[in-house]
Amino acid sequence: GGFQIKGHSARVLSPEEAERLAKDQVLVSQFKQLKLEKEAQKNWDLFYKRNSTNFFKDRHWTTREFQELKACREFADQKLTILEAGCGVGNCLFPLLEEDLNIFAYACDFSPRAVEYVKKNALYSTERCKVFHCDLTKDDLVDNIPADSVDVVTLIFVLSAIHPDKMHLVLKNIYKVLKPGKCVLFRDYGLYDHAMLRFKSGSKLGENFYVRQDGTRSYFFTEEFLSQLFKAEGYEQVVNEYVQRETVNRKEDLRVPRVFLQGKFQKP
Repeated sequence: GGFQIKGHSARVLSPEEAERLAKDQVLVSQFKQLKLEKEAQKNWDLFYKRNSTNFFKDRHWTTREFQELKACREFADQKLTILEAGCGVGNCLFPLLEEDLNIFAYACDFSPRAVEYVKKNALYSTERCKVFHCDLTKDDLVDNIPADSVDVVTLIFVLSAIHPDKMHLVLKNIYKVLKPGKCVLFRDYGLYDHAMLRFKSGSKLGENFYVRQDGTRSYFFTEEFLSQLFKAEGYEQVVNEYVQRETVNRKEDLRVPRVFLQGKFQKP
């Protein structure tokens, strides 16, 4: 059970939720924040060491949610070149390659361990895919991908793990490899998502920015923040909206509000 709505209205908090968030104003110390930034790669590597390929489900919803993966073709069997920026262990990548035989995919991740898992996957083939380790905030994508050569970039639950001050560097980097007229498909955590409301006090790093117990971080986007971020790097906004879903656990009679931000941003 549950529902899904798309639109430009942010989720409205209950009075209890609003009070709890208003009380939680103490930020993690600057010393610890710098340590988390320094150890970001190590923390994601440890995450994949603990969870291997079992944590995230394969994302078979990608082509349903992003019709552009099919629609951006100019003719039926056109070969598409895509970049999955922040591929993790391939939960989005491999369903796409299986579903669409006319795709060549570049894929990169911050975690060397995640990249190794992708390479060990039985579906991995160098004829259809090139995976490499990359810190999108500082490693130039042009070292691995020709400039202006990619038809579609997917940025799915990736930007939220990066410090807000460095997010623009990722978009600048991606811009270089994207063909003019082509787009970035974005999906990530939205403001007041259930995950944001579950953080205990002492987890707050800044406005809408939190640290999990394992040291990995998560930012929760507003429509306005995302719009400004992309436009400042020269992209045109095509779609930018909240996706609000309520997932229902009938067994425990729990209703969980999920909020994501979904967008499409084009390089002119």
